[in-house]
Amino acid sequence: MKSTEYITPLGADGRRRVRHLKAKGEIVEFVIQYEIFADGRWHPVVRYDTHHGYAHQDLLHPNGSKVKTPLIFQDFNFCLTYAEHDLRTNWRNYRNKYLKELGKI
Repeated sequence: MKSTEYITPLGADGRRRVRHLKAKGEIVEFVIQYEIFADGRWHPVVRYDTHHGYAHQDLLHPNGSKVKTPLIFQDFNFCLTYAEHDLRTNWRNYRNKYLKELGKI
């Protein structure tokens, strides 16, 4: 299996953490997480992963709660593509909502 990991900046105070495993051209597991730096530490805001054996999104809140939404797509390759696109398109919304809950906006 081929493992790929990287971190890229996303906005002035955020980053996107990516890890995926590929076997024979197919994604077999992945994690994509958007994090923001606030109050001197990194906060996970939204995560897409295949933990628990299925692809899903975890929308994380400062109080420690999370909302889990299954990603019902044909395969993990498509789920990974969807997650990457969603973060590129919506990271500002995720950021603002999280910072508002954190009391920073």
